[in-house]
Amino acid sequence: MSPTPLELALKKQRLLIAGERLRADFGSYASGLTPAFVAGDMAVTGAHWVRRNKELVVAMGVALLVIRPRSALGWARRAFFLWRVWNNLREFLESRLPPALHQ
Repeated sequence: MSPTPLELALKKQRLLIAGERLRADFGSYASGLTPAFVAGDMAVTGAHWVRRNKELVVAMGVALLVIRPRSALGWARRAFFLWRVWNNLREFLESRLPPALHQ
């Protein structure tokens, strides 16, 4: 026996209410992750700024190299290390994730 349109509408309404409750619960549980999401958003914004202002970043690097060579070389070493870690992590993830997820 197939359900009547009224039964289907009631079932749909119950599912919508349950979905709203689940979203609200997830929102309250995930509120502890907000600082991580904010930090991630700031990092992405910073990366976009660096990509748009490459010349300015290079000029600041050259100025730092001229003014404080030891400090600049230390920062260059750290940046190179982080770049290598990032590339290794990206390659690792690309080899493990399906092709549609690593774009």
